[in-house]
Amino acid sequence: MNEKISILMSVYNSEKFVSNSIESLLNQTYKNIEILLIDDCSTDMTYEVCKSYLSDNRVRLFRNKQNIGLTKSLNILAKESTGLYLARQDADDVSELNRLEKQMKSILEKNADVCTTRAYSENPYRLIPKYTSYLPKKIILRYKNPFIHGTILIKKETFFQLGMYDEKFYYAQDYKLFIDLYKSNKSIIFLNRPLYKLNLKNNISSNFKDEQKYYAFCARKNLIPEQII
Repeated sequence: MNEKISILMSVYNSEKFVSNSIESLLNQTYKNIEILLIDDCSTDMTYEVCKSYLSDNRVRLFRNKQNIGLTKSLNILAKESTGLYLARQDADDVSELNRLEKQMKSILEKNADVCTTRAYSENPYRLIPKYTSYLPKKIILRYKNPFIHGTILIKKETFFQLGMYDEKFYYAQDYKLFIDLYKSNKSIIFLNRPLYKLNLKNNISSNFKDEQKYYAFCARKNLIPEQII
């Protein structure tokens, strides 16, 4: 179990959080990793903070000339990756130290295409998803995204077979990806154990609720979204 994992992280104005996020990846019990960071034209010190980690040869840093959003930024990193597997993490979230080890073990044992996990938030502490984690994901997917985007571990071959993230989806690109995975009969493992700490304050989902809802609706209905950003 030594397949290389490329972790994709797009960062934007995350100077207060990104260090904890990066360090939770550098300290993973699974060691064969590379961390690909792309600064999406931040206006704070995020790029400088990320640059301070380049002394570790597992970290690679890119910078967009203009703000292009999460979807396109992640696709850029995927094309730059050298691992056989791709993982995600958001710049304001943290992975448990054995997250990638647990996921890789599960994905190899079951020869699956994708593995995701449950997450938790703090203040107050709660598990995400809560009750729906026990229901069939294929059914829930008809109404909402039952998976935490930041916890995904996916075969790179599978990701590219699907055409990567759909760049027409500025938001809800993860929901669209999971719908496409199910339509293509790819196997997805869900670990009920929380291996990821999720920030729910002042993030994309909380700051752009209406936009998220619109793009999610388009993903569910197989519609091409209008550019409302």
